Amino acid sequence: MKAVTLPLYLCIAFLLTSCVDKPKDVIMQTNTGFALGTTYAIQYEISSEDENYSEDIENVFHEVNQSISAYLPTSDISRINRGEKDVVIDDYFKTVYDFSREVYEKTDGYFDPSVGALVNAWGFGPEKPINNLNKEQVDSIMTFTGFDKVKVTSERKVVKDHPSVTFDFNSLGKGYAIDLIGKMFDEKGIKNYIIEVGGEILTKGKNTHKVKKWTVAIDSPIQNADERQYIELITLENKAMATSGNYRKFRVDPETGDHYVHILNAKTGYPMKNNVLSVSVVADNCMKADAYATAFMVMPYEKTKELLSKLKDVDAYVVSKDEYGNIQKYTTKGFQDLIIKK
Repeated sequence: MKAVTLPLYLCIAFLLTSCVDKPKDVIMQTNTGFALGTTYAIQYEISSEDENYSEDIENVFHEVNQSISAYLPTSDISRINRGEKDVVIDDYFKTVYDFSREVYEKTDGYFDPSVGALVNAWGFGPEKPINNLNKEQVDSIMTFTGFDKVKVTSERKVVKDHPSVTFDFNSLGKGYAIDLIGKMFDEKGIKNYIIEVGGEILTKGKNTHKVKKWTVAIDSPIQNADERQYIELITLENKAMATSGNYRKFRVDPETGDHYVHILNAKTGYPMKNNVLSVSVVADNCMKADAYATAFMVMPYEKTKELLSKLKDVDAYVVSKDEYGNIQKYTTKGFQDLIIKK
């Protein structure tokens, strides 16, 4: 299981709209940049043209990286992955770890952030991949893969059943960083904003450029890499959305020429091969949407629908192919209510 950075998967309508219709008394600030291995675009309403929270935003990214970025050698997660036993985890790591445990249990282990060694072996992580990876090697890595093989003590230290257990929180790290930025905005009294990092989104209030709810377009999973087509337009208000898909991000083995998609199945150790093309999840926070979007890409289709019927504050839009290659869409009632009718 792995949700690495996708190319910008969602087009945020505020970046495409003109400011002509903006009320004269509304001032909107936009910050863009590169963080967490991807791009970000954040727009928020301010009371003065001198008001700019770009430094606060960058501080959030920095603190999250220092805690849970497997690409940063000095981060807590990297030190733990290397086997250092004296690391006392901070609140960021603890929050992500605890929520990962919750989703791991609710998805019967299909969501599993202990797949870091598999992620590296298949070529989607910070370490050198294993070319022409064979069954024996995968089976060997699987012996120390499993979220049931780790725990956090009361002293906030991570204990592993096997020293080679490797964490990878990319499947919800972006969503968590977005939530932290939203929390920072809330504390500063900002009433209207939209935060997008690598296609994951959190909204608050309305788009005061157009005096309406924030509008987001969802990419069609059936398109070439050099074009963009949208399958739906939805509105978001005080909600988060994350999308996961298998059709853009992949690795080609230089020795065999085989293509491997980026989402790994922690139960098999192999990249996913199923009929689900993409999943968009709307939830009350972005970490939750991020985690479940990845989980639903891995879970069997019927298990996904069963779990969605039980989860509160989680709605989804699932695009898949049937056995004849026809596109199918499964939409929960809550998500259906967000779709702008054509």
